[in-house]
Amino acid sequence: MSSSRMEAFSDGVLAIVITIMVLKLNPPADTTWDGLVEVAPTFLAYVLSYIYVGIYWANHHHLINISSSISGTTLWKNLHWLFWMSLVPLATEWSGTNPLTAAPTMLYGAVLFMCSITYHTLQYNIVRLEGNNSTLSNQIGKDYKGKISLLAYFFAIPMGYFLPIGSYIIYIVIAIIWFVPDKRIELLFGA
Repeated sequence: MSSSRMEAFSDGVLAIVITIMVLKLNPPADTTWDGLVEVAPTFLAYVLSYIYVGIYWANHHHLINISSSISGTTLWKNLHWLFWMSLVPLATEWSGTNPLTAAPTMLYGAVLFMCSITYHTLQYNIVRLEGNNSTLSNQIGKDYKGKISLLAYFFAIPMGYFLPIGSYIIYIVIAIIWFVPDKRIELLFGA
């Protein structure tokens, strides 16, 4: 099965996710600089989530373009990942309008954790289809960056109950780690 339809559908869903997030941004009621301060948590939550969606979009693009075929199982794993990605706007809005409170911080982390789990499941499914000696498998290797991210999310979620700012620091650090281009995949495209 060709990967182009799956990639086009995924691109469309991610575009809608970003659109929903930006539509939830409201300008400040106050026309002074203090008004911007009031909406800063919502805007910062949007920026962080936008970066996450962008990271996933870029990595998904590379992953799908490397793969030679897609199975029915891959389609379902991709849909599972997209389900969790579709919850990013909800988690973003709740955490942005309730900054540094336990439940929204923990939900934001849980959604990011599930996005990561399901993306890695998708990635490993494609690696399995391509074979353990494939270029993709060799480039991904042990995937320490992915495993460290999962572990960090796992600890950041309960931390949100006691220390929400600590959880957000972890979420930001993970985004920074992934924002740096992944040389394992970039090498395949000559970038």
